[in-house]
Amino acid sequence: QVQLVESGGGLVQAGGSLRLSCTASTIVFSSNTAGWYRQTPGKQRELVATLTSGGVTNYADSMKGRFTISRDNRKNTMYLQMNSLKPEDTAVYYCAVLGAYGVAYWGQGTEVTVSS
Repeated sequence: QVQLVESGGGLVQAGGSLRLSCTASTIVFSSNTAGWYRQTPGKQRELVATLTSGGVTNYADSMKGRFTISRDNRKNTMYLQMNSLKPEDTAVYYCAVLGAYGVAYWGQGTEVTVSS
């Protein structure tokens, strides 16, 4: 059974930084496209960034230049470095592994709150 476990969320002031981590069991990040999504109450879950097995990254426009997705293959861990955080970045952030038809696996989410 695939398990994705996020960590690193918390409360931060606007302009600050956080690094989210996602560890996986029974699935290898370096062999899959994986990514981060986020969701706020009343809104649809939205893409933050993805990272392919070949190392190609893709970011939502509002995150470009502020967020960086990466992974450590030895630790089978994916990261999301978030800098210059804004109150509108407040959300629950989810780790995901993508399959042929979209997201195949979700993590349980980690909450990020950015205070103004």
